[in-house]
Amino acid sequence: MKELGLNYKNGQHIFNERGLEGTPFLEFRLLSETGIVRHGFSTRLGGVSSGYYSSLNLSFDRGDDPDAVRENFRRIGASIGVRCEDMVLSQQTHTTNIRLVTEEDRGKGITKERDYRDVDGLVTDVPGICLVTSYADCVPLYFADPVRKVIGLSHSGWRGTVGKIGKKTVEFMTEHFGSDPADILAAVGPSVCADCYEVSGDVIERFQEAFEEKFWTDLFRGKENGKYQLDLWKANELIFLEAGIAPEHMAVTNVCTHCNSRILYSHRTMGDHRGNLCAFLALRQDDLR
Repeated sequence: MKELGLNYKNGQHIFNERGLEGTPFLEFRLLSETGIVRHGFSTRLGGVSSGYYSSLNLSFDRGDDPDAVRENFRRIGASIGVRCEDMVLSQQTHTTNIRLVTEEDRGKGITKERDYRDVDGLVTDVPGICLVTSYADCVPLYFADPVRKVIGLSHSGWRGTVGKIGKKTVEFMTEHFGSDPADILAAVGPSVCADCYEVSGDVIERFQEAFEEKFWTDLFRGKENGKYQLDLWKANELIFLEAGIAPEHMAVTNVCTHCNSRILYSHRTMGDHRGNLCAFLALRQDDLR
């Protein structure tokens, strides 16, 4: 069987590798088994961009040919089973702002201009709309409520993690749609792992303020050079628990973007000379009445 050749951090079967003959993507087994969503996380493979954007760059803001980016979105959308006209793209600035996505938002950021900014989280209950957020080491957070038929997708870098955007997304789903956190499935997507994520002391101070001391040894460790290794995967898992997500309803990535920079874009590896990955999440139209 053909495989992407990813370096997995452990032997857990968190992801299925899909679209391997064309434009590949990763999907969570946890979310696929609900039967109510189409979703995925892109790779660098199967697109038309060239140079250091090669090849599936999904950003219009990094200097790539816009026609190539549009074709890349079309290809990954076709692979996952969603249309560009139904996608809604965030406008990320490391906030904890969440937007309620409605029918009127279809296509924004992909096939038509966005009329919003400073949006790092998206939530909807509209079947067929595909939420889209962008990455190159930061943490994608996926949410699906199979009872209320509501989904959410949030971008959580270190600032978003300190601000607990994951918990705020769950609260948003509860406030707007009556979701019970006990029903919600939540997943931490491919991003930089603790072994690869070195930060300075001022970042750690923010995490010390945001998390109880009993968790500090799980979240970071000091180094002789005065820096720290920070575990954003564990931090977001703790945030899920704090939000009321059941442990059996969680999936935490074992794929690091930096460890797999041949297959996934990584800012830590490539700096500004790179493309962007995207997370995609849509409620299936054919499964909702």
